[in-house]
Amino acid sequence: MTSAHLFAPLKLGRYALSHRVVMAPLTRMRSTGNVPTDLAVDYYSQRASSGGLIIAEASQVTPHGQGYPATPGVHSAEQVAGWKKITDAVHAKGGVIFLQLWHTGRISHSSFQPDGVQPVAPSAIAPAGKAFTPSFAMVPFETPRALDLAEIPGIVEAYREGARNALAAGFDGVELHGANGYLIEQFLHSKTNQRTDAYGGSVENRSRLLIEVMTALVEIWGGDRVGVRLSPFGVVNDAGEADPIGLYSHVLSRLAPLKIAYVHLIESRNTDAGEAGAPLAINDLRPFWPGTLILAGGFIGPSADAAIRAGQGDAVAFGRHFIANPDLPRRLQLGAALNPYDRATFYGGGAPGYVDYPALESAEAAE
Repeated sequence: MTSAHLFAPLKLGRYALSHRVVMAPLTRMRSTGNVPTDLAVDYYSQRASSGGLIIAEASQVTPHGQGYPATPGVHSAEQVAGWKKITDAVHAKGGVIFLQLWHTGRISHSSFQPDGVQPVAPSAIAPAGKAFTPSFAMVPFETPRALDLAEIPGIVEAYREGARNALAAGFDGVELHGANGYLIEQFLHSKTNQRTDAYGGSVENRSRLLIEVMTALVEIWGGDRVGVRLSPFGVVNDAGEADPIGLYSHVLSRLAPLKIAYVHLIESRNTDAGEAGAPLAINDLRPFWPGTLILAGGFIGPSADAAIRAGQGDAVAFGRHFIANPDLPRRLQLGAALNPYDRATFYGGGAPGYVDYPALESAEAAE
C-alpha cells in the first residue's frame, strides 16, 4: 500500500511527530476505583511508538462527571499516581501522550453521583436509551438537573483542576472531550440546550462553555499543548444539531485565536470497508480550520493516507484497529495484515482483549 503521507513527519503544537497514526481515546472500563491499573500501563506501553501520539482514554475531571463503570478519573492523588506510571512507560518508548478530559453530563446515572443526586446537564431533558450503573447493568436514563447559572464557573474550574492534575501526571498535553453527546456537546447542541441565559439560544451562547473551558486549559498548558475533539454530525448519546455547519464554523472561528495544537474531528461517514473517498463532513468544515486537524471515524490505511494526501486532515486517529493491533503504525507502514478486533472484550474485564493481542513478530512466529 501507499502510505507516504501517513508516515510523513508532522509538527503538532510543540511536538514533532514522526508519523501521523494517532491512537484515539478509547474507553475500556478497566480501572479499579477509577484509578488506572498496572494492566493499563502494559496496554499503553504496547501501543506507544517513537514519535507517535496517543490520546489516552476519556477521564472524568470530577466524581460528578462519571457516567460509566470502571472509568479512570483525573481528580485525585491516586489517579494522578496511576497515570504517572502510564506516561512514564509511553515516554520510555519515545511516545507522546495527551489525556482526554471528560464530563458525561446527562449521560450518567444517579448511582454514579456523590450522594445519589441527579446528573447535571444544560437543560432538564432526558436522553433516549439506557444508562450504565456501576455494576454494568443497563437502566433507563434519568432526567438530569439543569445547571444553575452560578454553578457553571465550578464546571470550568473542574476542568482546570483536571488539567493541572494531568500536568502533574506527566502528560504531554490535554484534549477536551467536546463530542459524542457529553456535557460540552450538550451545551453546544440546540437539541439538548434549551437555556435562555448566557449559555443558551444563539450559537455564541451555546459555544460559551466550550470556549471558557478551552481558555482555562490553555492557561494551564499553553495553546500548543491543548486539543479538542468534536463530532459535528454525530448523533451518539441522543445528540444532534439542526445546523452543524453554522454552529461548528462559529466554534472553529472562536478556537482559532487560542492557537491550540489541533482540532480532532469525528467523521461519521467512513466505514471499515476502506474506501479512499472524500469524508464529506470534513469537506464542509475544513475551510474554517487552517490549523492542524486530526480526523477520526472508520479510517484504515488507504483511506487515511488518501485523506491526508487530499489535504482534508493532517493526521488520522484509529480506535478499534489500535485495540487489536498494538503495533498498528508498523503494520500500516508495512502493509501487513491486521488482527481482527473482538467487540465482546471492548468494555470491562481484564487482560483478554486488552493486552493479549499479538504484535507482528509474535503473530508471525505463531504461524
